[in-house]
Amino acid sequence: RSPTGGWGPLRATSARAMAGVKVVFSSPNFPVVAHFRGLLESEGIPCWIRNEYLGAVAGELPPLECWPQVCVAPDWEAAARAAIERARAPVSAAPAWDCAGCGERLEGQFTACWRCGTERP
Repeated sequence: RSPTGGWGPLRATSARAMAGVKVVFSSPNFPVVAHFRGLLESEGIPCWIRNEYLGAVAGELPPLECWPQVCVAPDWEAAARAAIERARAPVSAAPAWDCAGCGERLEGQFTACWRCGTERP
């Protein structure tokens, strides 16, 4: 401890750093929160999880305040929100198609006919 009773520069730095934190994602499901942290890190966006262990006191504190949160510095907020939005966007399904080789009707996710092996046009 420092002579003033605090935890020294580490505590002061942490308090200042947390003042401008932006929460970009939160969920009661920790693996989902960890997934989005990994997604942001893979895109080069520095982030961290806040409230990682706070679930243990849910009930003593309001449950929503105990959810784990993916946080970023204010300068990274727009990029982080855009990356999360892209990841959460529904994937558009390709249209169904008819095989030119055998006439089989195939769902859009297939790139070749399951019956005869003809490639999708």
